[in-house]
Amino acid sequence: MFDVIIIGAGVSGCAIARELSRRKGNFLVVDRAEDVCCGTSKANSAIVHAGYDAPQGTLMAKLNVQGSRMMGELSKELDFHYQNIGSLVVMNKDQNRAELLRLYENGIANGVEGLRIVEQEELRRMEPNISDDAVAALYAPTAAIICPFGLTYALAENAAKNGVSFRFDTEVTNIEAIQGGWKLTTSSGILETRVVVNAAGVYADRLHNMVSDDTMTIVPRRGDYFLLDRSCEGYVRHTIFQLPTKFGKGVLVTPTVHGNTIVGPTAIDIEDKDSTATTQEGLDQIRSKVCLSVKNLPLRQTITSFAGLRAHDTRHRFTIEEVAPGFVDCAGIESPGLSCSPAVGVMVAQMVTDILNLPENPDFDGKRKGILDPKALSFEERARLIKENPAYGTVVCRCETITEGEIIDAIHRVPGARSIDGVKRRTRAGMGRCQGGFCSPKVMEIIARELNIPLSEVTKSGGASRLIVGKSKDRL
Repeated sequence: MFDVIIIGAGVSGCAIARELSRRKGNFLVVDRAEDVCCGTSKANSAIVHAGYDAPQGTLMAKLNVQGSRMMGELSKELDFHYQNIGSLVVMNKDQNRAELLRLYENGIANGVEGLRIVEQEELRRMEPNISDDAVAALYAPTAAIICPFGLTYALAENAAKNGVSFRFDTEVTNIEAIQGGWKLTTSSGILETRVVVNAAGVYADRLHNMVSDDTMTIVPRRGDYFLLDRSCEGYVRHTIFQLPTKFGKGVLVTPTVHGNTIVGPTAIDIEDKDSTATTQEGLDQIRSKVCLSVKNLPLRQTITSFAGLRAHDTRHRFTIEEVAPGFVDCAGIESPGLSCSPAVGVMVAQMVTDILNLPENPDFDGKRKGILDPKALSFEERARLIKENPAYGTVVCRCETITEGEIIDAIHRVPGARSIDGVKRRTRAGMGRCQGGFCSPKVMEIIARELNIPLSEVTKSGGASRLIVGKSKDRL
């Protein structure tokens, strides 16, 4: 029997696992997908919210500010990309200044540091491409951008380093109470544990409703995005939000830590918990709204569009509580969930520690080193690296200049890449202008070789997503 099973290997589940590994115990993370970071955590705005938006006094507000404060130091410990660029909430000339002041006052009440209102002249110096109608903005200097994949993989790798196990392609289909814990029926067999942590994203309501009479409903809220080429780098310097109206928050424009520009999202409630297809309607919404904050944004430089799902609890709140003896919910963690994740990990791990009275892990090591990026080295250092390991001299992805050495490293980490998308998210091979059109066959060959599997078994994203369906000569 496990001490704790965490259901869900997204950023919340991995943050909990990493914090829990500070304690001694037998811990397991299970996920229905083939890898870490395959749900909400892989498709979002990649920003660390300052914390001025969440209602004062709510758990969401508390965790947002705490998580934002923790993220910079965490990026140093776990070696993932983080840039403290600040954010602007832009007010146009036909909008109500009272709403901007309300956000400012709410942020001050939440404990957000450095908030101030900037007027038109200063705003245009900060953002030359701001809309001509913009007259003021709420500036939050503590806001930041990160790589959501990098954060989630870093948390998972550090948790694994400290003894946490991971099991993928394992869908939980039933949960029932047993003496001293819980029995989980999964697609991979029966698992028993003393404590369950439900961090299953858009599916958290189904697991919650198996054990609680207080019915929870989580609606998948789809957000469509455009991702622009790195040739647009510098078009905006901060994360730019639109002032919320009765019709919603509008769309944001922000740089990414890798030099791209991201635009979106929409907020469209759907029924299908697995539907991440973009729609013409959603993308048209972004096109029509983005001009309210940024002028002449070069959307023709779009290299891809994508959509992600947010786990929207109909009560619009985070649920982090023990809803049955030994069953802890971490549910409804929608935006600003990425920003909150370090604080969520601490909170839930402490709850579990209190339930089980777990002792400290004297061997805990909170450091993790990310995948080596040869581009960050000097010419001399890179030459020495290639001499020692020639795989770092073979460029596989030309758009992002990703080498074979980086891909091999990604595959052999724990948990490591097992698919083309797993390599893509860890190394950026396939994330450039051609979107994998050039490098995918070579990435497939490396995966097959390193995992010692037939090329025909390599998938795009696990499951039945095989790219090779047969051989031409066999058909003949």
